[in-house]
Formats: sequence, structure tokens, C-alpha cells
Amino acid sequence: MSTTESAWQTYKRLLAFARPYRGLLLLAGLGMLVEAGAGSYFVLLMKPVTNSLVNPTEINIWMPLGIVGLFMVRGIAGYLTDIGMGKAARSIARDLRVRVLGKYLRLPGQRFDSEPVPSMLVRLGSDSDQVAQAAVDAMKVVLQQSLQALGSLLVMLWLSWQVTLAIFVLAPPLAWVMNKVAKRYRRISHRIQESGGDLLQAADQTLSANQEVKVYGAQRNELERYAGLANINLRLAMKVEATRSISSAMVQLMGSVGLAALLLIASHEAAAGRLTVGDFVGLMMAMMAIIPALKQLTNVQNMTQRGIASAQRLFTVLDAPDEPDHGTRSLERAQGLLEFRNVTARYPGQPKPALEDISFIAQPGTVTAIVGRSGSGKSTLIKLIPRFYEIEAGQILLDGHPLQDYRLADLRRQIALVGQQVTLFNGSVAENVAYGELRDSSAEQLSRAIAGANAQEFVEQLPEGVDAQVGAKGGRLSGGQRQRLAIARAMLKDAPILILDEATAALDNESERLVQEALQKLMPDRTTLVIAHRLSTIEHADQVLVMDQGRIVERGTHAELLAQGGLYEHLHNMQFRERQD
Repeated sequence: MSTTESAWQTYKRLLAFARPYRGLLLLAGLGMLVEAGAGSYFVLLMKPVTNSLVNPTEINIWMPLGIVGLFMVRGIAGYLTDIGMGKAARSIARDLRVRVLGKYLRLPGQRFDSEPVPSMLVRLGSDSDQVAQAAVDAMKVVLQQSLQALGSLLVMLWLSWQVTLAIFVLAPPLAWVMNKVAKRYRRISHRIQESGGDLLQAADQTLSANQEVKVYGAQRNELERYAGLANINLRLAMKVEATRSISSAMVQLMGSVGLAALLLIASHEAAAGRLTVGDFVGLMMAMMAIIPALKQLTNVQNMTQRGIASAQRLFTVLDAPDEPDHGTRSLERAQGLLEFRNVTARYPGQPKPALEDISFIAQPGTVTAIVGRSGSGKSTLIKLIPRFYEIEAGQILLDGHPLQDYRLADLRRQIALVGQQVTLFNGSVAENVAYGELRDSSAEQLSRAIAGANAQEFVEQLPEGVDAQVGAKGGRLSGGQRQRLAIARAMLKDAPILILDEATAALDNESERLVQEALQKLMPDRTTLVIAHRLSTIEHADQVLVMDQGRIVERGTHAELLAQGGLYEHLHNMQFRERQD
């Protein structure tokens, strides 16, 4: 498939997003026709106006009034065009943003490992706007200026077809220039959008880690890195400007050649008596109307090609396969019997499996602790349960059936997750606890969950109680408070499977005590899996799985593993010495 065909197919697909707004576009199209017709009729009027000035006895008072009326009609038509096209373009941008975000939420976990969030934000932000500009705003310019040029051309043919055909020799070189410009714009536009994503990602990393940047005195390094990326973006932008300027100058040069040719040929026709003064002025005005229209058509190439490049980036997201969800077995509430049978999992492109030959059973009502050095595969293991990642070999069964047999939504409804990095959303305490499918919970259920999570005390002290805003990412609350709200959310969900991913690792002693008390209320009568950083918190676990390099190397109770004198005892003694120090 050639680049031109690919771009055209992308544009056709893009225009499909405009279908719901056909009414607005038809209204805008009608406005464009009236606008172009009024402009062309004004040029035609120049013939009688000029002839009447040459012969003042033919002056007609209605002619000036007609010109004013003509421009009033043209203004109203232009307003309808702008409103119709503007509403359609902004609506398409909104639709694309919603569809792309919805698609991201259906993509597998690997997508979020391979594409940084700032890059996703570029697609949702500037890419969507560029696409709307290509789909509608650019179309508006193309149609307006094409109709203007066509109308002026028809006027020229009407006034003197011989003169008009004589300057048609300029059409082939003009088409060649516009084609070359289109290809160059498209090539650079892809690189500009990627550069914009790199810029946003660098800024996001620097600003998110501003404390580390300051403490380690890395401001200069980060600024230099960002400035380097900004310079790349600037060079690409200047290539676009240079292309636009040179192509515009070439179009105007060819237009001036055409105008000069018109003067020579028209002078010859006028001398031969085949062209009146009015005809000559009309031809000149029509030609002068065509030149800026051609210039606009060349300049709009930038907008169109940038939009097509953005559309191709968005379509790569929309065309990506959703996370697999082919299960047909429904599940109201699981008993919670979880079994891993010889499970192997691998991250894409990695030669070594992240997990290899993992087998264990987690009985309902028990606590299974998972421990090990950093990078041993603990977090990967628990991410397989809600199917954030897919296994390569083996089976994971819930209540005796493979996870893939269940509908994805039903499976995830059985799981509550409390992680080390708590995710709170910009909203109230109540909205963050009664989140998602829990939003219809009663005030009594909400209050019970908050109290059970040891969060009642600090929530009552907030000025608006459960209606108090927590700020972006829960920034108005301390780490322990955020953690307790996450536990309250898990309590309210009351799922049969509970996953705790180092839920107390980043807390001070007092916050850890409150969170541990809340967890003790949350864990009974569920299948609980705990990734533990502090081994002292899992002394009462029913079984402990010790992982190393993606394998389970030891298993047993806390006491049994200490007695074995293996890796678990080594990890325990290291932590004990750290506490002694």
C-alpha cells in the first residue's frame, strides 16, 4: 500500500466520525455555496460597475445597495459555515477522546508497560484536536477556497474563455507542488507528534519526582534533557514552517506569472476589440481572488497532514486487540478456592519467564503470604489473578474452573485489591470509598466500611465529613489516611478474594498499627493473598510462599520456615538486624 493510499484510507475512515453530524455539515455546506456564489457574483458585478464608471450616464443607485446586500448575505452564510463546522469539529474531538480512553481501559496490562501514560495523554489531547482539525476544519478551508477558486474560474470563463484557457498551462506545476508539500508535511507530522509525547513524558517524570530532583541537585540535568527534547521539537516545527513558507511563495509566484500572462493576453484581446474595460477588470479581480485561495489550499496541507498523522496514531490504539474476554461462565459470588497449577508467565519480548512452574492452593478463609527479594515475581503472581496479565502455560482455577472460563467482569467482581500505592480520585471521601460498582451503596454501608477501616476518626474531623474533597490523587490526606480509605473501599466491596500488595510498607508505626487492625477485620472469611515486606506482619499466615527468580523455593508456616534455615530465615534475620540497628 502506498503512502498516498494509506493517507487517503485514513482520511476516509476519519470522515466516518463526521457521520453523526451530517446535519451540521450540510448546513455549513449550504453556507459555503452561498458564500462562494456571493463572492463570484460580486466579481461579475464589477463588469457593469466599471463600464458605468467609464460612461457615467449609466450610473445606477441600486448597484451600490446591491453590493451591500450581497456582503450581508455573504456574512450570514459565513456565520452558518463557521458554526456548523466548528460544532462538528469539536464534537468529533470529544467523541475520539471518549472512544480512545474507553479503548485504553479495555487493553491488556502489557500496553501500560509498553506505552507511558504521558504518551497516552498526548493521544487523548493534542492528537484528538489535530484529528478534528483535519476532519472538519481543514475540510472547511478546502471547500471554501475550492468553491471560491471554482467560482472565480467560472466567472473568468464567462467573461472570456479564450483568455482563461490560455493561462491553464500553470495547473500541472501547481498540482506537482501541492503533492510534494503534502508528502513532506505527513512525514514531519508523525515525528512532531512523537516528539511531543517525549516532551510530555520528560516533564511528567521531572515534575512527579520534584523532591528527588531537588535533593540530588539534578535540576540542571533535567533541564538540559528537557531542553534537548524541546530543541528537537523546535527543529521539526521549523521544517514545517519552512515547507509552508516556500510552498506558499511558489504558489504566489505561479499566481503572479498567471496574472502577468492574463495582463498580456487580455491587453491583446482588448486591443482587438474583443474585451471591454469591464471584462478586463472582472478578469483581473477573479484572477486575484484565485491566488489567495490557492495559497490557502497549500497552507492547509499542514493541518491536514498533521491531522492524518494523529489519526493514524489514534487508530493504532482503536485497532489494538482488547484484553481477552471469551469466558461464558457467569459467577455471582465465588467460594474463593484458588489454585495455581504449574503456571508460567512471561513479559513480551523477555527471554526469561517472570514466573515458572508455580503451583499452590489457597483455601477459602485462609491467608497465603508471598515473600521474596525484590524482582522475585511476587507482584506478577498476584496480577495474574484478576487477569491483568495472561499466563503462558499451566492453569489458574477459581472454584475448580479456569479463570478464562469466567466473564472478565464477573471474575474481577470477586476480587478486592489494596496496594502500597493507593489510588484515590479527585472527588469526595464518599465517592472514593463507594467507587465504581459500589456507588449505589447505602449511607449505612458506607459508614460501616469507614468505621471498620479505622478511618471514622479522621473522616469526622474533616470539615465536610464524608463529603470532603480528597484532592488530586488524595493529596489532601496523609499516606495512612489514604491507605485506610482503600481498605474501607475493599470492606465495602466485600469480595471473597482479597489481595494485599505490601499494604503497610510505606507507613509509619502508628499508621501501620491502625491499618493492620483494619486489615485484621477485613481478612476473615476470605481467601487472602498478602505480599509482605515486613515479615513480622505475616507470622499468623496459614501458609507462606517464598519466591526467588520467578519460582517458589520454600513453602510452609512462619515457624516451619524459620526452622528450615533457608532463604526465609535469611530474609527474617536481615530484617531483624535492621530493626535492631
